[in-house]
Amino acid sequence: MQRFRWAAAVGILFVFCPFDISSQENDSETYRQLNLFGEVFERVRVDYVEEVSDAKLIESAINGMLTSLDPHSSFLNEKNFQDMQVQTKGEFGGLGIEVTMESGLVRVVSPIDDTPAFRAGIKTGDLISQLDGEPVLGLTLAEAVDRMRGRVGADIKLTIHRENQEPFDVTITRAIIRIQSVRSRIEKDIGYVRITTFNEQANNGLKKAMKEFKEELGDKLKGIVLDLRNNPGGLLDQAVAVADSFLERGEVVSTRGRHDDDDHRYNAHPGDLADGLPIV
Repeated sequence: MQRFRWAAAVGILFVFCPFDISSQENDSETYRQLNLFGEVFERVRVDYVEEVSDAKLIESAINGMLTSLDPHSSFLNEKNFQDMQVQTKGEFGGLGIEVTMESGLVRVVSPIDDTPAFRAGIKTGDLISQLDGEPVLGLTLAEAVDRMRGRVGADIKLTIHRENQEPFDVTITRAIIRIQSVRSRIEKDIGYVRITTFNEQANNGLKKAMKEFKEELGDKLKGIVLDLRNNPGGLLDQAVAVADSFLERGEVVSTRGRHDDDDHRYNAHPGDLADGLPIV
């Protein structure tokens, strides 16, 4: 009986040994590749013609790893993650102006109604040359916008150049600014809705626009134009909700992953905001 038990034990040992060896070989190869990465990292860190921070090298390596998988995978550092949250949430602490760059200065395209900039008298065409006494010349548009955003309740001083006037300073207190992702208007008997991004405000903005169409036109409403041109995307749940607003049934979209529990299906619910009207 003891001999039998020993044979069984040896049999089990023979069965499982190949898997352990394979696992060890895989681990060994992984460590070899990591050692290779470490060697390249150290060589660049020490011998590259210009000094590069360790953080930048690591972040670039991570980005390279992810972008090699597909066009949609990427790494967000803390700053980029915060920017992404602002875009998806649809609100931030700021002044309430749409801007562009012109001759190295920030040009006001339009102040947003009922915002600190609007109430401070900022006008379309104004040029901003300084922010808190620091020149904007040399900044990118993104850097200038980032400086104008900030903590709600904090002041910022803008130096304004306006046509036919001497430059003057305006101090503005930052407030919560909501990104208007949905714009709408009525063209004769057609409702036009433009959705610029699927942030947290998108579906509510669509519902508000549809309600206004029905209140103003009633039975005269003949159809809807839904404009999604140049929409970069955004939150999946908002994109699904917008589609669901015009569908009565059926699958809107599904996502699939490596594992079965990563799969998700999103189905439409009864209720069509357009009440069966044509949608383009």
